[in-house]
Amino acid sequence: MAGSLYWADTYLTKLCTSDKAIRHIKNGQRVFLGSACGVPQELARALAAYAQHLSGVEVVRMLSSDTAPLTEIANRSNDSSLNIRNIYLGSTSADYLARNRRFITPMNLSMAPSLFTSRRMPIHVALIQVSPPDDFGWMSLGVSVDVTQAATLAANMVIAQINPRMPRVMGQSFIHVNQVDYIVECEEDLLTIPSISPSDISMQIGQHISRLIEDGSTIQVGLDAASQATVQALQNKNDLGLHSQYLTEDVMHLYASGVVNNRHKGFNDGKLVASAALGSKNLYEFLHDNPAIEFHPSDYVNNAFIIARHNKMVSVNRAKAVDLTGQVQAEALVATHFAGVSGILDFVRGARGSKGGKSILFLPSLDCETGKSAIIPRISDAPVTVPRGDVHFIATEYGLTNLIGKSLQERAIAMISIAHPDYRDELLEAAKERGLVGKDRKLGASNKAVYPVHLEDSVERDGISIAIRPAKPADERRIQEHYYTLEKDDVLTRFFHEKTSFSHQDVDTVAKIDYLRDLSLIALVGEPGFEKVVAIGEYLLDADNNLAEVAFSTSKDFQGKGLGKLLMAKLSEAARDNGIAGFVAFTAPTNKPMISLFKTLPYKTKTVFEEDMLKLSCRFDEVAA
Repeated sequence: MAGSLYWADTYLTKLCTSDKAIRHIKNGQRVFLGSACGVPQELARALAAYAQHLSGVEVVRMLSSDTAPLTEIANRSNDSSLNIRNIYLGSTSADYLARNRRFITPMNLSMAPSLFTSRRMPIHVALIQVSPPDDFGWMSLGVSVDVTQAATLAANMVIAQINPRMPRVMGQSFIHVNQVDYIVECEEDLLTIPSISPSDISMQIGQHISRLIEDGSTIQVGLDAASQATVQALQNKNDLGLHSQYLTEDVMHLYASGVVNNRHKGFNDGKLVASAALGSKNLYEFLHDNPAIEFHPSDYVNNAFIIARHNKMVSVNRAKAVDLTGQVQAEALVATHFAGVSGILDFVRGARGSKGGKSILFLPSLDCETGKSAIIPRISDAPVTVPRGDVHFIATEYGLTNLIGKSLQERAIAMISIAHPDYRDELLEAAKERGLVGKDRKLGASNKAVYPVHLEDSVERDGISIAIRPAKPADERRIQEHYYTLEKDDVLTRFFHEKTSFSHQDVDTVAKIDYLRDLSLIALVGEPGFEKVVAIGEYLLDADNNLAEVAFSTSKDFQGKGLGKLLMAKLSEAARDNGIAGFVAFTAPTNKPMISLFKTLPYKTKTVFEEDMLKLSCRFDEVAA
């Protein structure tokens, strides 16, 4: 590299054409090509044109676009002139992936910069794109800092394309003119990434995930459509922060609307922190000289210890497949535009180390390429990106589940409950064959059930946040624990006889429901995934008369807080929407709380004695006067 002379004195001596600059590349050298939307297109074109004169040159790139003609040259040259080593796959074609998988270098992005700076992977020439120098000779790497800065500082020779359309981005993004050997001036549009219109499934997944993100959280999101759908679903949140590998258009809109203000990150407060940006010209204009934005290299942004320093850090990333034990595959996904080992594991572990943090991995229930179930019995013929011990939340369009602290049986049942209904029976049989669940386990009515997310709610009682939602098959154990904590009189009221043991069969009808003919709503307190059930309201349809029998139970510490009335109102609304004609309840004549609860409904109540029991009934078409 050039010495530390006054930059203006040497600028003109370094200035040359792209063709002349590229001719300084020698046979057998390793060449880094600026990544993502920061690809120096003029230099890439010149390299492609000169490739026939080179032998054994290896091009190292990360998330590069195939708009550059290098890929086809590498294909035609049969490895003789150019090899392309991909650290993080971009929007490459399926055919290219199949033919050139041997050049993919799987690694976490937090480690990639040190690969260059340690000289374990020496970079002989770095081809980069920068903004024009300021009065002091500093040029910004703009939209692509990630691994580009490390490659530039470690390279034996640096060739910089100066583009006036490259934004000056604050943070650790600057390279000095004295650190560059050759300069090519070329003004052209930066590469842009068209926005992906989220599908209905992506929007459903985004809605599920948004419910887990609290006000004041710091978020990281991936680049695919469902991740961006999650961002779009955050419009009603407050005081969010961003610490993410990539800055996107949707995040810019959240910042413009005040949803993202970075006030409560707990680290780098007030700053949007990322390592690169992918989007439109509007996004790049937003970045230019914006003091609220800082770009840092990947070994900083993706460092799990840095990530964990943020308050309520939430990572949201796309998976390709998840098996019944929670192992996650997140390798190349052509349909999402971006994939690879990348920084997913960095953020999964960093988010879990954050106080109040969450790691969320999601996928459509059906594989977008094969149309088959994306939840599979076992990942055996593909790399595991996230080990099952690191997995926290998994989401599909059918709901989400928390796998932390769950046994293999609980994991299998939970994964089956959010799988596509057409594959649940098949997955259950596979789980039995692998010994993950008992041979006697059945899915029951939940086999084809679609989880009614619209019934989810939350209330506060005496300063305690209580979540209300439909029961899921994975709730079986916590429902069982709820029954065991009931007082003796409450057990007698609920089951009509004394019970000291609550078997799998006692819980089955509450947890394995179809949400239409039978529905159970549960009230929970505590951290999501580790909640305790404090109340249950359920109805079970008698098809002969189209009336549903209702039953309730509430833990002693939560009685008298209006939970029964709330559950009754929600159950009646759901039953009416599902075409059920009315409710019926059987109780002891002395059970005044149940009698009063039933009469909270806005319908005419009929009371009949049957032997030693009191039968309460109402029809939804008979409104009380």
